[in-house]
Amino acid sequence: MSDVKDFFVPVRPTWCVGCGDYGIWNAVKMALAGLDLKPYQVMFVSGIGCGSKLPDYTRANGYLSIHGRPLPVATGIRLANHSLRVIAVHGDGDGYGIGGNHFLHAMRRNIDIVDIIQDNQIYGLTKGQYSPTSDRGFVTTTSPEGAIEAAVNPLALALAAGATFVSRSFAGDLKHLADTIMKAINHRGYPLVDALQPCVTFNRVNTYDWYRQRVYKVEDETGYDPTDRMKAFAKALEWGERIPTGVIYQVEGKPTYEDQVPALRAGPLVKQPIVSPRFAEEFEALKDAFV
Repeated sequence: MSDVKDFFVPVRPTWCVGCGDYGIWNAVKMALAGLDLKPYQVMFVSGIGCGSKLPDYTRANGYLSIHGRPLPVATGIRLANHSLRVIAVHGDGDGYGIGGNHFLHAMRRNIDIVDIIQDNQIYGLTKGQYSPTSDRGFVTTTSPEGAIEAAVNPLALALAAGATFVSRSFAGDLKHLADTIMKAINHRGYPLVDALQPCVTFNRVNTYDWYRQRVYKVEDETGYDPTDRMKAFAKALEWGERIPTGVIYQVEGKPTYEDQVPALRAGPLVKQPIVSPRFAEEFEALKDAFV
């Protein structure tokens, strides 16, 4: 059996004391150990941001991409070796802002990669500008009169774009977050985990106490059906006095992108010969023509 210690590295995080990224980091390791995954079976892909440093602090395969680009990189890795569990870990600015286009198309394709977005409603690494998920009127050092744009609603956006697994959890509830990530990893298709993550340095509004007064688990509600898309939309629109967490929507049985790629039916590309025996002569002739 795997253990959380299997994912330990001696490099210590540089996050601020109390940062919600610690909770997400520990929940990820708990989820991997709980599913008996080994470090060599996991591939983390991140972007730029505080939480995107997670691959540096975790013993597993890792790739740090550029800002907003984890999902296309993760897609390429998944197609090259779909025996790996590919997990994108990045922030709300990275995933919902500059990477918003890739976010939409990953859901449309139903690529089988886990997308954990650390949603702290602020740009923490670059000193506290408001982010795509900051509420209208949110005051920062660069927006003294408050954010003027409407906030992105990631859950509603995911449902509209065709995501087959839409969830949310809270970095202050480690067990629930780890359980949600385990469910996401076990899902076939694209799963979103919107991880509410307090930023103790730059976001003094959406604090641990603020969330604890508002979050509730949909699984505790009698009769809630996560396969009902319209009910999931209604939950996705809740924000403010009540904030739903858990698996908001899940549908099984839809083909993944990988299922529809003929070249992958023979197994992961990394385990296939570079050239099919049928085309060996043509390949050698092509090489000779260019040498």
